[in-house]
Amino acid sequence: MVALTLAIGSLLTATGVIAWLVTSMSSVTALIPAFVGVLLLIAWLIARRGGAARRHAVHVAMAVALLGALGSLMNVAKIGSLLDGTAERPAAIIVSVIMFVALVVYLVVGIRSFVQARKARTAASATP
Repeated sequence: MVALTLAIGSLLTATGVIAWLVTSMSSVTALIPAFVGVLLLIAWLIARRGGAARRHAVHVAMAVALLGALGSLMNVAKIGSLLDGTAERPAAIIVSVIMFVALVVYLVVGIRSFVQARKARTAASATP
């Protein structure tokens, strides 16, 4: 999970910076994926320490991912206008879709990891 946090955080940071540069640095909102990515990278740095810090950092990263995915939904819902060529801000829709997909993948893998960890703890405590 820690390695995936690094990968998704880096991807989102790069996506945000590239989007900002491609849109001629005209809007700070193009950097929103970068802001989410930096928060994930901070969680990754904390999680590398291990122990309880790791568990808490991954939980915070999952919360950030959930909020980021929900926040990107507004533009993701406009994908139809992108496909039919009537989108007012096509770059915003593309970046939002990238962010949404990356964060949903992160959330799914994270939830599966949490479930597996819970099962392992339960099995370990049930063993005499």
